Amino acid sequence: MSGEPPVRVALRVDDVGTAAALYESFGFVPVGVVPGRDGRAMMAILRRGPLQLLVDALVGIPFTDSVRERHTRVGPRGLGVVIGIEVDDVDEAAQRCRAAGCVIGAGPLDAPWGERYVEVEDPYGYAWKFFQLLPEVPHDGLHAAAGQWFGPSEL
Repeated sequence: MSGEPPVRVALRVDDVGTAAALYESFGFVPVGVVPGRDGRAMMAILRRGPLQLLVDALVGIPFTDSVRERHTRVGPRGLGVVIGIEVDDVDEAAQRCRAAGCVIGAGPLDAPWGERYVEVEDPYGYAWKFFQLLPEVPHDGLHAAAGQWFGPSEL
């Protein structure tokens, strides 16, 4: 067993050093940095529990030229993906994110399915959800959420 985390996520950003510092404030621990020829970081490797986060330079790394790669470079990046992280204090996470230039999309709020959460978009276009489990989950929490989103159910 190599000790490598079982889950890896790679994010492409225009400023690896600044992005890595932001993600460190999310609770990630720096593991290593790969410098480019000019000495600036081209990749940062961070970890948080079972997740390894690779922060890659948007340009400069020799990714294979493809339609997907060309789309990645022009953005928007990360559409449809939200990275969720459990935290001890959602309100503190929201304040820290706001101070770092993140845009709050939802929350902080208590959800009927039993968690307090905040959703943010970081300055690089990636969505993050910071959550903490509430002490008691309402028995009908998921049905209540479905009712709010989709109207009354026949269930």
